[in-house]
Amino acid sequence: MDGDIGLLSPVSASPAVAALTGDRAVLAAILSVEAGWASVLEKAGLAPAGSAAVVASAAEADRYDVAGIAVRAQGGANPVIPLLADLRNEVKALDTEHVGAVRAVHTSLTSQDVLDSALMLLARDAVSVLLTDLRGITTALAGLAEQHADTLCVGRSLTQHSLPFTFGLKAAQWFHGLAAAARRLEAVELPLQTGGAAGTLAAGTVLTRDSVETPFDLSGNLAAHLGLAATPGPWHTNRLAVTSLGDALTGVTDALGKIASDVLFLSRPEVAELAEPRAAGRGVSSAMPQKQNPVLSVLVRSAALQAPYLAAQLHLAAANFNDERPDGAWHSEWPAFRQLLRLALGSAGHLRELAEGLQIFPDAMRRNLDLSGPLLLSEGVSAAVAPLLDALPAGEDAGAAAGRNGKQLLQSVVDRTLEVPAAEQAGTYRRLVREAVPASVLPDDRLEELLDPASYLGQAAEIARRILAAFPDFAGSSGPPRTDPIQDIPTRTDPNGVSRG
Repeated sequence: MDGDIGLLSPVSASPAVAALTGDRAVLAAILSVEAGWASVLEKAGLAPAGSAAVVASAAEADRYDVAGIAVRAQGGANPVIPLLADLRNEVKALDTEHVGAVRAVHTSLTSQDVLDSALMLLARDAVSVLLTDLRGITTALAGLAEQHADTLCVGRSLTQHSLPFTFGLKAAQWFHGLAAAARRLEAVELPLQTGGAAGTLAAGTVLTRDSVETPFDLSGNLAAHLGLAATPGPWHTNRLAVTSLGDALTGVTDALGKIASDVLFLSRPEVAELAEPRAAGRGVSSAMPQKQNPVLSVLVRSAALQAPYLAAQLHLAAANFNDERPDGAWHSEWPAFRQLLRLALGSAGHLRELAEGLQIFPDAMRRNLDLSGPLLLSEGVSAAVAPLLDALPAGEDAGAAAGRNGKQLLQSVVDRTLEVPAAEQAGTYRRLVREAVPASVLPDDRLEELLDPASYLGQAAEIARRILAAFPDFAGSSGPPRTDPIQDIPTRTDPNGVSRG
């Protein structure tokens, strides 16, 4: 029986992602919860001595037929039920000392306790790996922000040139979005679930009746054993733990998608300010030999376009958790929950390779900046010169004679410039400003200063500095180069020897 190995989801088709989120990983997480519970019960004197070791041995995922369990799960609407039957059989077979270890399996738990806890365990491991990649990305972006603090480019607003900008600030803004999303993800609590059949801990109360331990003690001990957060009570119908993680993962894919969308535009041949790192066999076309498609960005963007709908599915399920055990809402969470983890892991891995090997072309940035020429500085010219014109005595200002103030006069210069072909606008704007504004008000050297893009960057450098300073834990060293899990290609090495600026 073939499993879903990601043929139609290339963004997450990776052995590393599969190892963290695949069916066998889910099975292993369920078994870890059961083995952990047996250990907690034995330590509390509520299970026979030696039973924990037997259950731990039986809880090896490779012992079980994942495909068979998946089919049999239809009988009880969840995979825990058929797996428990197999686990008990394994425990009995391995209990050669006849300690009665099977009595430690699943005692006082219910399927939702185990599966909810297992999915939190799955998420814990996946988020740990994800945060490592996110730190690798933010470190690379912080480096770009510092390296290109003075690299001029053009800012764009509603698809049009707006103001002079720096690539360093763009990289810092990418860093800001991702570091904030990563910090939010890092803060999400992943709690253990124990509630029993209806969330009252009734069976646990009976189990601990003659013990110094309470059901709450057992729950706290299991949470510590598994590395999950303890909670004041069962959360089986309050799904904030699930939706909070889903929202945080979606925030990460949003931030990654923003970067990918920018790279896709800036790597177009007619823009050519950036290029993805090249690797043998990547970016190829089935029909056009000359194409070098920016596939890393394409894959990351594909994840960003899918994630919000999956997060919405988690909220839809949470709002429909009727009664003390819902009829379908819980079940609808599982695929959305896991796919969000897969998309975040896959897209972060691709974006890390992109960020660590991004090719920067400052000359192209300057060329595109110069397309608008001095016209790009019209806001700054107006802000500096209009008050000077307004202060002129009556009769000395051509604008005053026409009943216009300084700002209106300079706007008319812009309007007249926009009437000529784009190729002529740079020279036209400069000439019209010079004609409209007396040299006594605006000397030639001051005009040239105002028309220098580097003179109108506002607080770009300080903004970038403040952003990096606000997230010092995400701007540090990224450690060793990331290795592609499929091709085993060190992603900081460009096999084609292309300079990465």
